[in-house]
Amino acid sequence: MTEVLAIVEGRVGRLRLDRPKQLHALNTAMCEAMLAALEDWRTDDDVRAVLIDHAQGRGFCAGGDIRMLADSGAADGVAARAFFHTEYRLNHRLFTYAKPTIAFMDGVTMGGGVGLALPCKYRVATENTRLAMPETGIGLFPDVGGGWYLSRLPRRMGQYLALTGHRLNGMECLALGLATHLIDSAAVAGAKALIAERPQEVGAVLERSAVPPGDAPILAHGDAIDRLFASDQLEDVFAALEADDSDFARKTLTTLHAKSPQTMKVSLKLLLDGRTMPTFEDEMRQEYAVGTRVVQRHDFLEGVRAVIVDKDNAPRWDPPTPDTVSDHLIDQIFAPLPDDEAWSPA
Repeated sequence: MTEVLAIVEGRVGRLRLDRPKQLHALNTAMCEAMLAALEDWRTDDDVRAVLIDHAQGRGFCAGGDIRMLADSGAADGVAARAFFHTEYRLNHRLFTYAKPTIAFMDGVTMGGGVGLALPCKYRVATENTRLAMPETGIGLFPDVGGGWYLSRLPRRMGQYLALTGHRLNGMECLALGLATHLIDSAAVAGAKALIAERPQEVGAVLERSAVPPGDAPILAHGDAIDRLFASDQLEDVFAALEADDSDFARKTLTTLHAKSPQTMKVSLKLLLDGRTMPTFEDEMRQEYAVGTRVVQRHDFLEGVRAVIVDKDNAPRWDPPTPDTVSDHLIDQIFAPLPDDEAWSPA
């Protein structure tokens, strides 16, 4: 069964995710198919731009194939490593692609879906967009370039999003620069058709289709987020939240108590390093080293059990609290892989 439709319409190559029952969650074969199409179109003069969307159903892309990753992580980890290696090559190829790329984030855009959309030059949100990196809730971390993108958001928004997994709507994506345009979902089909006809005018087409931005609720909490998430030390974040009597702080603290302390610390270090990472290739190399280790650790397997398999939403994290996650453990997780095991671009 084809789960990615790679077709040419007009002067545009279209990558259409087509795995609706799984909200178009990515697997290795889907990433390989997209890489192959991008390589074919790279030197095809008849293809002037690449458009990424989903073919049917709701949601753009809900992430990666978590059940496969957990099954592999519980065994030898080979399939999980193969998936990450291919997915990260796809992320990097999109980031460095010479031709204009356009992602339509119409609906759920999480995890691997964020990794597909954010490298694109044009990132279109709608009123249906729900963008998040919710990985700490299952013992993972915001990968697929999360350390690069989130660390470059204004103020301390990236740290807040990485730890909490907060879902952003379309207006919030636009306000934070994660989306370049906001249009009504009813106008999406027309915009895609015009882009296929006139790919050299992508920016103008999207500008004409755009709606005036409304209020972005997350900005109302900007000062609180800056203060509460000011530190790159997780213990300091918890202390700041515990000392604050506001409803926002109390709700945020409750949210963080449900997340993996280990991967919250991983996330903070990822963003700290990502802020000064020389290139996106370096970012992906580090994330691959971290991912290959985290996917085989207790918290990921336990998080998948609690949230996806048994659905009791009561994960038993180990280490259980921020102060029991040692610096030594984080250093082990972030250690570079040997050259013969490290990630490399396509």
